[in-house]
Amino acid sequence: MTTIPEGYVSTLSLYDTQKAIGLIKNVFQVKLCAALHLKRVTAPLFVDPSTGLNDDLNGVERPVGFDIPAVGIDGQVVHSLAKWKRLALHDYGFYVGNGLVTDMNAIRRDEELDNLHSVYVDQWDWEKVIDRESRNIGFLQETVGRIVSAVCGTLDELKWQFSDLPVDLCRDVTFITAQELEDMWPELSSKERENRFTKEHKTVFIEGIGGKLKSGKLHDGRAPDYDDWALNGDLFFWHEPLGCAMEISSMGIRVDPESLDSQLKEAGCEHRRALPFHKLLLAGELPLTIGGGIGQSRLCMLLLGKAHIGEVQASLWDSDTREKCREAGIVLL
Repeated sequence: MTTIPEGYVSTLSLYDTQKAIGLIKNVFQVKLCAALHLKRVTAPLFVDPSTGLNDDLNGVERPVGFDIPAVGIDGQVVHSLAKWKRLALHDYGFYVGNGLVTDMNAIRRDEELDNLHSVYVDQWDWEKVIDRESRNIGFLQETVGRIVSAVCGTLDELKWQFSDLPVDLCRDVTFITAQELEDMWPELSSKERENRFTKEHKTVFIEGIGGKLKSGKLHDGRAPDYDDWALNGDLFFWHEPLGCAMEISSMGIRVDPESLDSQLKEAGCEHRRALPFHKLLLAGELPLTIGGGIGQSRLCMLLLGKAHIGEVQASLWDSDTREKCREAGIVLL
């Protein structure tokens, strides 16, 4: 459901918004590559579902599929590139300490639409080769800090050209686990906990997402075959126009053979062991990695102080959303 913040007016005109989006996408990618030692590569828009490379997100979202007569198989639009990136690092010969970044575009037709969610997803998908000694929380937190520095550095350059932007971000990250949040506020939902904690601390990374909490519930769903649920998390910034925590990135140290084995069992996904990607991983033939996705439209929305994601990306919206935004003077691209 779309909400309109009281008194909201976009700081930038439509023309300047487009100019600023271009600046953000160029500057942030350069800063991210420098911070994490990444090289840009080309990635697929769709994959063969029989390879096991597509991400099933929370396990309920339906991928967009279509037949390809010339190839003789069906194609499937990617939900994310979490598995493809790791295979690419192996195939392209990347070595420890270096990684890749690519533009990921997806269609999530079952997404519930609101100010932050669209059926069109665009993000920087990145993945980096690490060694066994780096599979720890300390390395994960250091990487999060580098990403936050890239975000804040991009805002600095943006405000140099658009000085009227009222956006301010906190560079200091507060780390907390999903279990600690549940212990603090067991009566609240996961989203309510995220909002309350991020409102206080402004820039937050919530760790340990995917496995069951002490309550028996999940903080949020995660597929069992890319993130290690003990070494992952979500990055949030406080978004003042909407008065909510905005998730900018989901990321983590990826499963090794041992954690993949246990998570497939826990998730009831043992059948995936027969898929080509999972066979390679369980056999220890893929590199150890860390990776994630960073929302491009979400980042533009955050840095430009926009109230609706449709102000920074072109998508399709229901009639109620279009009418509410039109009445409020919000231009949907």
